[in-house]
Amino acid sequence: MAFELPKLPYAFDALEPHIDAKTMEIHHGKHHAGYTNNLNNAIAGTDLEGKSIDAILTNLDMSNGAVRNNGGGYYNHCLFWEIMSPNGGGTPTGELADAINNAFGSFEAFKDAFSKAAATRFGSGWAWLCVHKGGKVDVCSSANQDNPLMPGIGCGGYPILGLDVWEHAYYLNYQNRRPDYINAFFNVINWEEVSKRYTENK
Repeated sequence: MAFELPKLPYAFDALEPHIDAKTMEIHHGKHHAGYTNNLNNAIAGTDLEGKSIDAILTNLDMSNGAVRNNGGGYYNHCLFWEIMSPNGGGTPTGELADAINNAFGSFEAFKDAFSKAAATRFGSGWAWLCVHKGGKVDVCSSANQDNPLMPGIGCGGYPILGLDVWEHAYYLNYQNRRPDYINAFFNVINWEEVSKRYTENK
């Protein structure tokens, strides 16, 4: 089975004013679609065909640029759409809130650490909140379309929250003001979905 571009779980304009409709339309319909098509082409006729994206990335030959870039781009964006919501924002609750408080001291301290990881990632990349077996969480960033599922990348945990800091994710609305985009992202985070991913992978 070839990988398919997932449908967005909300309308293009649903995250406005934080993320504009035109950016969402291009980001999903052009960029994510491109990664999806290129990933399918890269694995066609290889032993990776038919494997899950998690299995492909966790056992990845990092010298395989086509699968690394497009597999990462496919996975990262699938996560990105799901952990945002028009009804997002606020703060996490329950076990995830406890894990964040244990790791960072407070939600505000986590927000600072995550925002710094996103703001200081040079060039293109992602910021991540990851969970490790046992429930500990930490923050890291990765370049390009790399993610912590890949061997030797980032915090090495399981990504449960990711922020795309490629310019195509924010430039139409924010131009060079990446910190403003990062701050706006906290208004659309779907903490219910992030908590679900935490529980499933801790």
